[in-house]
Amino acid sequence: MTRSVFRFLSRQPETPELVNATHRLRLPRYDDFEQWHELRRDSRAFLQPWEPTWRADDLTERAFRSRVVRNGQEFHSGLAVPFLLFGGPDEVLLGGLTIGLIRRGASQSCMIGYWMGERHAGKGHMFAALRLAIPYIFGVLELHRIEATCIPENEKSIRLLEGVGFEREGLLRQYLKINGQWRDHTMLSLLSDRASGNGKKENS
Repeated sequence: MTRSVFRFLSRQPETPELVNATHRLRLPRYDDFEQWHELRRDSRAFLQPWEPTWRADDLTERAFRSRVVRNGQEFHSGLAVPFLLFGGPDEVLLGGLTIGLIRRGASQSCMIGYWMGERHAGKGHMFAALRLAIPYIFGVLELHRIEATCIPENEKSIRLLEGVGFEREGLLRQYLKINGQWRDHTMLSLLSDRASGNGKKENS
């Protein structure tokens, strides 16, 4: 384990939370299951075209508990920071945002991915989440580069990323198996020295 990973771990609270006046990003907990299950179930048709094929047991409580354990392990090992996104005073679950594939050494980079429940889409929630996550990635995690990929037809997601400063880099051919098919993906990135606190509001 490199010195930079030790520094990352030493600076992390047991349960990291990123908060502003309207939104909260935090690691998933067992007691999130009911909200998570309802939102994912009701959003299945909305999400499936953009995600890997769901397993038969994907929405079970047992699978969710395993996910929570795995997410905690990934965080504490410095490999990922898998957040759930909540909004409002009642802490309503809106979606999720994962800082994953954290690479140290010469790379100092990560991938970012996210999902939004159908009933909450188009209201600016993920834009707010990204505005919380980006300073955390560059400031606390001390990374240099954030990467994100989108299916080219997912224009809303591409506009969202561009709205917070990401730039298109090119096309990754048959990059991920999405909804049962190998799909091309547009690669976008944001560099620490190109990030700013400004961004046009996006309806995502």
